[in-house]
Amino acid sequence: MKKVRRGIGMIFQHFNLLDRSTVFDNVAYPLKYNGLKKKEIKARVTELLELVDLSDKRNVYPSQLSGGQKQRVAIARALANNPKVLLSDEATSALDPEATASILNLLKELNKKLGLTIIIITHEMSVIKSICHRVAVMEKGRVVEEGDVYSIFAEPKQEITKKFIASQSSLAKVSTLVNDPRVNNPAEGGRLIKLTFLKNSVGESLISLVSQQFNVRLNIVLANVEMIQDSPLGEIIVVIKGEEKNIEAAIANFAEQKVKVTELADNVRDSKEAN
Repeated sequence: MKKVRRGIGMIFQHFNLLDRSTVFDNVAYPLKYNGLKKKEIKARVTELLELVDLSDKRNVYPSQLSGGQKQRVAIARALANNPKVLLSDEATSALDPEATASILNLLKELNKKLGLTIIIITHEMSVIKSICHRVAVMEKGRVVEEGDVYSIFAEPKQEITKKFIASQSSLAKVSTLVNDPRVNNPAEGGRLIKLTFLKNSVGESLISLVSQQFNVRLNIVLANVEMIQDSPLGEIIVVIKGEEKNIEAAIANFAEQKVKVTELADNVRDSKEAN
């Protein structure tokens, strides 16, 4: 285990820096126990501080740094012994949004420049979305779902995964629409559905074509499009109205076009059953 641990660098949520040591000495700390000479330590620390863009802070103390700068020092220290894996334990949760973006960009650069595998432990799905290639969701100490980031965001299967993703989506409050008469009025009929457009699916143009082809009205209530792993993922909530057979045909056509359809409410059927 000691041999394995030597190949793993660790960065923490609260930095864990030595308050009475300078930035230089904090980064040099793990090197002092590897039998390196002072000249070698100085060269390595200088290289690392350049890598994390803190060369001008080498002689200052942690109390003089911002949160983002402290985390950069911690990252430099974690890289001191050339690890193969960098383990990030909630490394951005104590930072403001600007510092978080800066640290995530740095981690991306390190991944590319050093060929470094980075394992990120986080509850923030926005972090996973912006930097990760693969994701594993854990519940009660077990991995319950895993896969590439795009697939997990597009089609989460486990309830805990759905909750995590919904927590950072602009469509998170969609459940309130079901009972909002301004959007979903039983007297007017129709259905409230969510359309999920994956990668090469066409959004607005497909909605227009389906509306014309099947003689249905599609009123857009909410829409959200984001880029995940350089591919678009779109979600559009619409009220679809028209004759029942036309609605069914339109929904079937969406499915044929690789658009995922999730029914949120069905007022046509509800009003028929009430009658």
